[in-house]
Amino acid sequence: MLKNRRQSVNRPPTPDLTDDQAKVPTLQEVINIKLIESGEKEQLMELVREKLTECGWKDEMETICRAYIKKQGRKNVTLDELVRVITPKGRASIPDSIKAELLQRIRTFLVSAAL
Repeated sequence: MLKNRRQSVNRPPTPDLTDDQAKVPTLQEVINIKLIESGEKEQLMELVREKLTECGWKDEMETICRAYIKKQGRKNVTLDELVRVITPKGRASIPDSIKAELLQRIRTFLVSAAL
């Protein structure tokens, strides 16, 4: 009797248990959602932009980009390539004081949001 049963073309297969588990947001995702919903993420981004400009990091990255483009030739460099080459240098050169301040602001937010 079961052999004659056909699956519905319109109904998707029943999801596995692992599919349901994948939908549970991670702690990092929950924190990111809370930061966005509260508007704190945009404030933190603006803080980082200001601090990086104040300390000269932005100008330093601009100089490195210009030097790379000059070395490779303007027509031989794509934006994707430039980002791939410069990103590790940029991340490594962010001052520890800015990282520490950002981390402290995130911790303060998490305490106030009771996460």
